[in-house]
Amino acid sequence: MTHRPGPLHLNAFLMSTGHHEASWRLPESDPTYLSTNIAYLQRLAQTAERGKLDSIFFADGPAQSRDVGRRPAGTLEPTVVLAAIAAVTQRIGLIATASTTYNDPYNLARRFASLDHISGGRVGWNVVTTAFVEAARNFGLDEQPPHHERYERAAEFLEVSLKLWDSWEDDAEVGDKEAGVWGDSSRVHPIEHVGRYFSVAGALTTPRSPQAHPLLVQAGSSEDGKDLAARYAEAVFTAQQTLEDAQAFYTDLKRRAVEWGRDPATVLVLPGIVPVIGATEAEAREKEDELDRLITPEYARVQLAKTLRVDPDDLPLDRELPADLPSEDEIEGAKSRYTLIVNLARRERLTVRQLIGRLGGGRGHRTFSGTAVQVADAIQDWYDHGAADGFNIMPAVLPSGLEDFVDDVVPILVERGLFRSEYAGTTLREHYGLARPANPHTLARTEVAAR
Repeated sequence: MTHRPGPLHLNAFLMSTGHHEASWRLPESDPTYLSTNIAYLQRLAQTAERGKLDSIFFADGPAQSRDVGRRPAGTLEPTVVLAAIAAVTQRIGLIATASTTYNDPYNLARRFASLDHISGGRVGWNVVTTAFVEAARNFGLDEQPPHHERYERAAEFLEVSLKLWDSWEDDAEVGDKEAGVWGDSSRVHPIEHVGRYFSVAGALTTPRSPQAHPLLVQAGSSEDGKDLAARYAEAVFTAQQTLEDAQAFYTDLKRRAVEWGRDPATVLVLPGIVPVIGATEAEAREKEDELDRLITPEYARVQLAKTLRVDPDDLPLDRELPADLPSEDEIEGAKSRYTLIVNLARRERLTVRQLIGRLGGGRGHRTFSGTAVQVADAIQDWYDHGAADGFNIMPAVLPSGLEDFVDDVVPILVERGLFRSEYAGTTLREHYGLARPANPHTLARTEVAAR
């Protein structure tokens, strides 16, 4: 049965030379230049906007956790990047990652509110708790906080941020020159928050922004991650390999949203897909094979061992994963990604070498090679069968993979009536079909006046 949840949503997840770990080795790539060149990142954003995509997204982590020998590892701080991209785009949504474990709510809420003003209401925050011990050691900690504690802090961090974004009412700025009154102080509300992790007294210094609240995005798929998403997130980036797993995640997350008293239609699920597009299926597979041939197995094996919490010597390239791996309960980092990788390897009886090849394209996200029509079919299949509200598009190679998707796949989705041909709104919330949040102080005052 066809199940279409609403308009299809598309986000472009932009990463240096592309999501395939060997993309930097292709002739088209300039790996010493592209990751930190703002003109390049601006051009990618303009390409995505040309395709009328809902948004672009930058991942981030406050630590150098990768082996820099393996792939380009230099990055710019993403909220700074978004400010530069906002200046050269008009409609595309702009989403950046920021950690609730290694930031404070006041500064971060102020930064995202400022970006929302700068962009005219196009900003989203990908809320993460950060799973790497390297980050902890950059902030005076010997070890990362336990998984559950990180999510408890994240929930309070979000509560404080929401209060701060609502601390100014929409009509607080008066601008009455004749009376000499710039603002109405009764419409600005210190939040006086005192909790387990944070104590925050004042109102934000930034007036209420065009969207009121930046779009909240979440990407963790552990039990704690799904609960946080169901409670707060408006878009959820996730990773599944099969239609059945994606349908199960979709159904579970929507159920959890209802349990938190939310309309499940306002929690949009966007699985990741890494498309490799060719004029023919054979050409697409050759592109994928070329990338896989360029993977350096030893670097990849060390990274896999780190994810699985085992010694690299326990992962011979031409054998399957060892039987005695840790359980998910023993993992304090990215629990859901650990389980996805282990299940993939077990289900398909992959050797370590084969698993490295599968992960090289998208780190556990679904990879798909084929023609533009086949990629559109793959997207429509999951969308029609209750597995997705849209997709997190993760081009294997940049910029060509994004250009191929925008020029060849998007027109097919438009022709099928699945995707927009023009933007209907100006804000990111409008792109995602989400309402601007009402201000609770204004609502309370209106209710009192109506009695």
